Amino acid sequence: MQTVVLAAGEGTRMRPLTAAQPKPMLPVAGKPLLEHTLDRAVDAGADRLVVVVGYESDRVQDHFGNQHGGVDLKYAVQDEQRGTADAVNAAAPLLTDEPFVVLNGDALYDQTSLDMLYSNGPAVGSYRVDNPSAYGVLQLADADDTRVTGVVEKPANPVSNLINTGAYVFPAAAHDLLNVETSERGELELTDVLEAVCNQFSVTAVPFNRWLDVGRPWELLAANEWLLESLSTRLDGEVHDAATLDGPVVVEDGATIKSGVTIEGPVYVDSRATVGPNAYVRGATYLAPDSKVGHSVEVKNSILMANATVSHLSYVGDSVLGQQVNFGAGTNVANLRHDGEPVALTVKGERVSTGRRKLGVIVGDNVKTGINTSLNAGVVLGSGATTQPGEVLKRDRRN
Repeated sequence: MQTVVLAAGEGTRMRPLTAAQPKPMLPVAGKPLLEHTLDRAVDAGADRLVVVVGYESDRVQDHFGNQHGGVDLKYAVQDEQRGTADAVNAAAPLLTDEPFVVLNGDALYDQTSLDMLYSNGPAVGSYRVDNPSAYGVLQLADADDTRVTGVVEKPANPVSNLINTGAYVFPAAAHDLLNVETSERGELELTDVLEAVCNQFSVTAVPFNRWLDVGRPWELLAANEWLLESLSTRLDGEVHDAATLDGPVVVEDGATIKSGVTIEGPVYVDSRATVGPNAYVRGATYLAPDSKVGHSVEVKNSILMANATVSHLSYVGDSVLGQQVNFGAGTNVANLRHDGEPVALTVKGERVSTGRRKLGVIVGDNVKTGINTSLNAGVVLGSGATTQPGEVLKRDRRN
């Protein structure tokens, strides 16, 4: 089935990680987030792909080209991000007059449930959450029915905890329903298209066993944790005889694991990355191409993006380090509050609970720390930020 994948947004809630690259291209478990979504779409039955791009669109097009998994891939450009219905409308000229699927390029869907979605139609993916007021809540014909009658965006008093995952199977007639009015939020909403389809067709709520909206920095860690669950050991790179590898570990061709290293998987070491000597890497960790984990460094449950370097005598836990980051010797990250409460993070100027008991730091591209820097749990370092030798940083530093 022809499939539209939305990947045009700036990802402002993911800043500073998206200051120079689009959110769907952020790396998790060896691939950009968008690539994992495209893989699952193809496996579910997508026979034609249209990716809607906008912010830093060249990064997406240069990476994927005109085919993915043997399926033709085309691009629609959304010049101005005016909403999800506008994004699909941008893709409409590239679609045939047949039913079509819409997926978010920054979300993860479990394969079994996505397969079920593709086999139904019209349909919308559904998922149950503890806090439905933060999402679009699906309205059903009655409590025991799966027929969707509408959706209410972020209701103060939700009637249920069944939410919209942003995954749809629309009938061919939906091509004529994409020109919706501007919503109260000032956007052209795809949920309004869903409402219009519900008025004309029987729309099924397909339950998803697992779903993750990757919109904020700590959710990138959650995505990495999920995707590394299925990791299988593959050692194509150079692994020293005096290194110890336990659990599932991937060492890509060109990567180097030096003497005295201990790795406890699931850990993915990408091409040209180096670990050691005498380093300790554990938990759900992804080391991107050309990253470096050096002597007596411990990295736990983290993502180090391309060319990120932690060379000497440091601890990095439950953190995301952007491209070209350099941690000076003795830089240490705190990842746990003394009171045991979830770590909070600042998102678009607002302090938000991450719901994670352990969370370290979020570090933008080209950040450099002085030796013996201490970084408190939940600190965000903006792109290009620096610290002084011996500095203790308890608050965000954004350039």
